[in-house]
Amino acid sequence: MWAPVMTKSTGGRDWNAKDGAFPLVDPRQGDVEDDAASPGQRSLLAIAGSLLVEISLPKLLFAWTVSLLLPAVLLGLTPLVATAWLATVSGHILAVTEIGAALVLVVLIALGWIGWRPLLRIAEVNFWSLNALAVQPGYAFCREALRHLAERMFARHSTAAGRARLRAASSAGAGIVLCGCAALIAIFIWPGSRWMGTVTDLAAPHRLVVPTLANAVVLVSGYFAIAALVWGFADASMDQPFDLAAFDDAPPGGRTWRVAHLSDLHAVGERYGFRIESGRGGPRGNERLDRVIARLAAIHTTRPLDLVLVSGDMTDAGRATEWAEFLDTVARHPALAARMIVLPGNHDVNIVDRANPARLDLPFSPGKRLRQMRTLSAIAAVQGDRVHVVDGAKQRASTLNEALAPHRLRIAAFVDRGGLRRAAGLGRLFDDQFPMIMPPDSEDGLGVAILNSNAETHFSFTNALGFVSVEQTYRLAAALNKFPKARWVVALHHHLLEYPMPTTAFSERVGTALVNGTWFVRKLRPFAARIVVMHGHRHIDWIGACGAVKIVSAPSPVMGATDDAPTHFHIHTLAAAPDGRLYLLPPECIEIAGVEARSAG
Repeated sequence: MWAPVMTKSTGGRDWNAKDGAFPLVDPRQGDVEDDAASPGQRSLLAIAGSLLVEISLPKLLFAWTVSLLLPAVLLGLTPLVATAWLATVSGHILAVTEIGAALVLVVLIALGWIGWRPLLRIAEVNFWSLNALAVQPGYAFCREALRHLAERMFARHSTAAGRARLRAASSAGAGIVLCGCAALIAIFIWPGSRWMGTVTDLAAPHRLVVPTLANAVVLVSGYFAIAALVWGFADASMDQPFDLAAFDDAPPGGRTWRVAHLSDLHAVGERYGFRIESGRGGPRGNERLDRVIARLAAIHTTRPLDLVLVSGDMTDAGRATEWAEFLDTVARHPALAARMIVLPGNHDVNIVDRANPARLDLPFSPGKRLRQMRTLSAIAAVQGDRVHVVDGAKQRASTLNEALAPHRLRIAAFVDRGGLRRAAGLGRLFDDQFPMIMPPDSEDGLGVAILNSNAETHFSFTNALGFVSVEQTYRLAAALNKFPKARWVVALHHHLLEYPMPTTAFSERVGTALVNGTWFVRKLRPFAARIVVMHGHRHIDWIGACGAVKIVSAPSPVMGATDDAPTHFHIHTLAAAPDGRLYLLPPECIEIAGVEARSAG
């Protein structure tokens, strides 16, 4: 007969030997398969080694071609084709009468007027694709590598101010190093480039292959050289992040708001399921999540909350069953649901396969679109009538549910039947809904700006990349300017910058913060006095500032602890200052106790 085994209970009946059904190994405790993709249980080197065996090389080559090579080729080919075409057109114009030349000119102007916007859009998308996938990550990697080395070398003698100087110097150093490397590449490739096309080139396109690739390398390298230098010195001259020196005092008679900040709840779809990142080092199932929400509901009955912000990663892999578990949990507490704001995290939209980090989607695969539609549907279910979407073209605000109404049938058909054509038909629907705005209840009230900070990635191993688009940032600024007296919570999933923690491992410094975070912080400067930025993603506690911009990082009340260990979250109090500023008062820490292990028997 099998010997009894110590187990943990999540409620319900324990298995035991007397039942005659006691297993040799308790499946509720999971096994090594639950740790397969967990950086908490396996080293990143071990996981990366698995990629070499599991990754689909044809898919990877195709994805690189579409995401990197094709945009680069279009950049390199454009000057050759454009100059050859202009030479051809000008020759025809000179050969006809004055009236014919005028007619040709009118036709060209008409074609340009009709087609310049789509062409400009294609050029912009290709440029930012290269920028987000190759250029900015390269700079961010070099910058953080230099910072990591400098902080390790001078950690013993470094103060907070000293670390700030090291960060600034490392930014400038990264810009100089990368500028030099990119310039050398451009100089080396320059002899093979050609910038003027001819009519014979159009007749024999194979002659354009080498100059096209050379042009692309020269253009990207030249841009990288200039941009890296600009970014490096801009980052060096900007305010560095510091731990918040002191919290504000509540102004007498001023209005206050209580904001519960949750993040990274990682609901799973199985009763005994484990999370991707924590594996068996984290909790099983959703029992802890249930207790977090129940505790928050109890607090709300005694001291009402104004806002419950969940800053992303509501689910562990964006699966339908996980969203069902999360929405069921929220539905059991309608008072909290009426005050809840959620936003997409990388685990909600960017996990291709929870069990295999080597799995990747092709850029046009419907899997990414399906995860986006699940997320958008869940967001609409929670806050669809309370948040607004601004139509940039018409400058008209509508609720999220109103904005999605014309697309409901197409979304339902795609979710039900899938397909490349239906996925393509939904296009930019997900991205166009951000930022969502929960407007203030009065001209000087508190509003919430909800951003999507997830980079466009189709590879599970790079799912954590963060990026805030230029278009989304401009829409955010327009929304904040529309309410010049209001205070705002700017909510996103990713942290803006790597925080001044000297013990941070290098593997945690790269690929997790916003790739363009320093640029985004600079865009927030004009609004710094009346905003607080709240985010999750890192699963850590940090409250600080970058210059005048206050930043709050939420710990995960679920991740990073086994069933028997405690976790916590914070309730923040924001206050309206008489001079229009938004004060951040000392937070209230809410601890969620662990569940004691029980033995079967």
